[in-house]
Amino acid sequence: MRQQKLTPLLLHWHRHHNERIMPWKGEKDPYKIWLSEIILQQTRVEQGWAYYERFLKQYPGLPDLAHATDEAVFKLWEGLGYYSRCKNLLRTARFVLQEYGGQFPADYTALLGMKGIGPYTAAAIASFAFQLPYAVVDGNVFRVLARVFGIDTPTDSTKGKKIFTQLAQEVLCKQHPDLFNQAIMDLGATVCKPILPLCRSCPLQPICKAHHEGTVYQLPVKEKILLKKKRRFYYFLLEQNGKVWIHKRTRKDIWENLYELFLVESAEEIEWTEKQVQQWLHEQWGVKDYTLLQVSGKETQQLTHQQISGRLIHVQFKKALPALQQYETIALAQLAEKPFPKFIHQLMKNAGIW
Repeated sequence: MRQQKLTPLLLHWHRHHNERIMPWKGEKDPYKIWLSEIILQQTRVEQGWAYYERFLKQYPGLPDLAHATDEAVFKLWEGLGYYSRCKNLLRTARFVLQEYGGQFPADYTALLGMKGIGPYTAAAIASFAFQLPYAVVDGNVFRVLARVFGIDTPTDSTKGKKIFTQLAQEVLCKQHPDLFNQAIMDLGATVCKPILPLCRSCPLQPICKAHHEGTVYQLPVKEKILLKKKRRFYYFLLEQNGKVWIHKRTRKDIWENLYELFLVESAEEIEWTEKQVQQWLHEQWGVKDYTLLQVSGKETQQLTHQQISGRLIHVQFKKALPALQQYETIALAQLAEKPFPKFIHQLMKNAGIW
């Protein structure tokens, strides 16, 4: 059921609400698609945009690039880093000119055999240029699929990569692979974001398992998360009629089997101003009628291999919040009876809750 509803919801959003602008978006020329993909490997869109336009101005077609000197191309690449990409760019341009007369083949396997072209880039060229049914799978796609289907297998594990690649291929719209691939990547980049996703604006919210279970901020899972030395935990004490939301941490991570409040974990510091809290509550559940009681001071706890820092945000609601399947409600007065990690004890005590 979830798979059947995903495609029409996603494509409708793409046609009517997707406002993400990029110079290569909707491009059908395989040379331009390939060029943009190689530049964007290890490079942010904002930085890669200018390089893409400069390359096209200097080398408007693949033969132009293939006939250029190494020195001239490397000079144009200067500042992008990861120079093996530039080396592979030249090797593939010259290979395509020599073996295919300057035209990329409409063949996924052939594309995959070229220098610097992996499964993602091959799928992008195959689907965008030739309408071949190959799903692109990048970090944005991992995130959307993990949340919509509630998958907690680590995306950076061998098993996870296999699961997500197979699922991406299954949900792919075979009639319009180009539109579907662009839509799911753009959704992940602009709506289903890693930090503070715009859940209320998401077309997939009705079928999103993570949204209904309250695990949006726990997905996707990465094995390497435990290697991080600094983590930022923002706990929301969500209160309504004297009751608050809690749930037990069950994944292989710190504080397993202990309870916690609603957690927003972020790779970066978030300044929880009244405006930020208002925006977050609106995007999360469409809530407008609430009282922000306090945003606590910053607390820090040093563990063996990690430093945890964060704040407590206490919010009171007049109307009932939506039920989240992995959460239970408990009287605020009974919170102290549950086993919580020391960090939450510290937050609650310093915020005057206990």
